[in-house]
This record gives sequence, structure tokens and C-alpha cells, in this order.
Amino acid sequence: MASQIRVISTSNVQTVAARSGDPTPKIELTPWDLQLLLVDPIQKGLLFRKPRASMDSVIHRLKASLSSTLDFFPPLAGRLTFDEYDDGTCSVFVLCNNSGALFVHAAADDFTVSDILQPTYTPRIVHSFFPLNGVRNYKGTSKPLLGVQVTELRDGVFIGCTVNHVVADGTSFWHFFNSWSEISRGSSELSKPPALERWFIDGINRPIRIRLAEAKEKMKFDGHLNSQLRQERVFHFSSEKVAELKAKANAMACSNMISSLQATLTHLWRAIVRNQGTDPEEEVNYRLLIGIRPRMSPPLPQNYFGNALQDGTVSMKAEELLSQDGLGKAALEMNKMVALHTEEKLVSHVRSWMKNPRLLTEHGVAGNALATSSSPRFDVYGNDFGWGKPVAVRSGAGNKRYGKITVFAGAENGSIDMEVSLSYEILEAMAKDSEFMDAVSAASYD
Repeated sequence: MASQIRVISTSNVQTVAARSGDPTPKIELTPWDLQLLLVDPIQKGLLFRKPRASMDSVIHRLKASLSSTLDFFPPLAGRLTFDEYDDGTCSVFVLCNNSGALFVHAAADDFTVSDILQPTYTPRIVHSFFPLNGVRNYKGTSKPLLGVQVTELRDGVFIGCTVNHVVADGTSFWHFFNSWSEISRGSSELSKPPALERWFIDGINRPIRIRLAEAKEKMKFDGHLNSQLRQERVFHFSSEKVAELKAKANAMACSNMISSLQATLTHLWRAIVRNQGTDPEEEVNYRLLIGIRPRMSPPLPQNYFGNALQDGTVSMKAEELLSQDGLGKAALEMNKMVALHTEEKLVSHVRSWMKNPRLLTEHGVAGNALATSSSPRFDVYGNDFGWGKPVAVRSGAGNKRYGKITVFAGAENGSIDMEVSLSYEILEAMAKDSEFMDAVSAASYD
């Protein structure tokens, strides 16, 4: 696959302001940040039709606007730094030292936009459209916290971003991406500057100490995590089908609380379990990441730059999930689980974590549950860098494993795209499952 990518240039992009002698503050990291040290960065990217302007001018504009954007997001131009203590613990900071972000200009000369969008399964080469593949977050001491790769296709451009997950969650990732496109369109200021100060609960000892060396020793990997055993397919749910699923789930549950996303995720969950041939008595699990910015009192700023996520799991027997009213029953359980994440519960979780800090590993994140990341609320299709809106969004290999579902807003208002990572056999069975596919629509790429 690597031979299909031609690297044209590699450069280091720094902020403009910091070059003039600005201080290099340390940013302390929260438990929500620190728990992600051993896993992969966030990798999301956008596919565009080829600009009319020359690629030399496009690359110049992207690098210049990236430098200007980093003025507002100095952590992304920094590095991680570790302070070690005699008892074997360490504390971790982001050092805003303007070491710079990686910028790669590459080409996939034999590929077109259609070659990426038309196949049923996402071509493997898409993973090569992202920089810093295989670099775990804790390596951010020497590796850039932000990597950008601009890959030319014959008739398109893919902009892939890799962001160290210790520094940012999905909300912050897309905040940066939106800001970069805003600057690239000619703005000198941001409509929504980031809030860089991290939030800590009262009364905890800072900086937080962890045992990183011990955690790294315990990292485990499962054979089923091998990427060669998986395929990725994007299922598109139109706004009409999403509305139908929501109405159906709420009617079944005699409720009006179930959201569009909860209903659609449950529809997908049922299809996967049904086509896996799961034993009816087996417990099945679905893991969600829950945004906590609005759940605190007072709420964290929407532009809070960092990690503000908590995971939650819905569990039930397969026969209950697949029962006649299973769509409503499981979607309502999902809704209740999310609602239980009050400020009290979230603060309690942080205090518990502080007593026994636990770093997530790829194996630990996987477990035996399906897991969803990202959100249809993120502004994906508003990222116009000056030559038009993207035609599609795709993710990289980071944190991919069997059963990973990545959710994006569809190009059509109110629609949802779900990028599903499963075995070829299960995905093929789902494609022949009329109950599932009746709610799936063909995506339209303008």
C-alpha cells in the first residue's frame, strides 16, 4: 500500500506568534486526558474535488493558514513532557514550545475520487492518507501532536489529520478543523476561539501522578484486532429513514425521549447481533462515548479544548435485543444509560479514578462490546478551505478494531453515516438482511 503513495514533501509548520518569543506554558492534563496515553490518536479526513487553482498554490495556502490557526491552538504545535518521581510515578504535561506540526504533501497518482467512494468496502489505501500511523499518544514527547497529510488524487484532494488524543477529543478535533478552514477562507480571527484552560474537580492533588511504565508493561493485544481480518463499510441513513427509526423506537417504547442517533445505533446493533448468530442467552454490550461539556454545573464551554468524555455501556441478552419490540426497548435503555451520567456521577468517577489511575489499552477499549465514537453533531461538511465543500469524510486506522462504529453527519441535513468495522462475512450478511437494509439508503456524492 505504501508504494501507492508518493511523498512529494515533508515539512514542519510552526505558529507565527510563538516565533516572536512568546512563553511556552505547561498545560496540566486531566484524568480524561491521561487515560488515553496508551491508545492511538484521532484520525479523520475529508475528501474534496480537485481545486481549479494549481496544487502549488493550494499547498501554500494550506500551510500558511495552518500556521495562522496554530496561533490559536498552541498545544497542537507543542509536545508532551514527563516529570518523573522517585516512587516510579510521573506526571504528564503539554509543553507549548512551538516544536511544530507535521505537514506532508503526497500523491496517489493512480486513484480517483470514485475509486475511494464507489467500492462497497473502503479501500485500504485510505489509511495511507493519514500521517503518524502507528504512533501511540504517549510518544508525543518526540512525535508531533498534530500531523496533516494532503494527498493529491487524479481528480481530488484528501486532507487527513492525525491529532494526539491526549490533547483533544472529537469535539476539539473538529473545532480545530473548522477553525483551520475558516482561516484558509481568509478570516484573520476565529468565530469561536478555543478555551485552553483544563478543568479539574476541586480538592485533587495536582499535578496528577500515574504509573505509565507499569501500564505499558500490561498492554495486551488480541489476534482479532488484526486489521487484515476486518473490512470497513459506510452505511448511509437518510434523514427520512432516521426519522422513521426514531418514531418507530419511541412508539415501541411508549416514549418520546429516544433520539435519532440512539434509534439508528440500536437498529445497527440489532443487525450486527442478528447476523453474528449470537446465542440468544448471551449478553451483548454496546459502548458509547458521552460528551460531558453540558453535563457539568456550570457547563464547560462548548469550545473547551481537551478531552471531556465518559464511556457508558448498555447490556442485555441477545434475545431481548432481537425481540419484536427490541428496537424500542434497547434504544430506551441506551437513552437511560446516557441520562444517568449526571455531574454527580461524573465527578464520582473522576475521584474513583484518582484513587486507582487506569490507562486504557487497545485491548481494554475493545473488550467484547461494539463501540461508537464521533458524533453526527460535528460540523464536517462546513469545512470549505476556499475551493468548495468536501464530498465525503473517512477515518484512518487509529483505534480501529473489530466492532468499531464511527458516526458522522451525512452530507444531507439530518442524515447519518456510520462507518462500520467488522469481518467481511458479517458485513456481507448484513447487506443481505432486508430488515436492516430497508433503512439504509444509497449515499449521494455531489
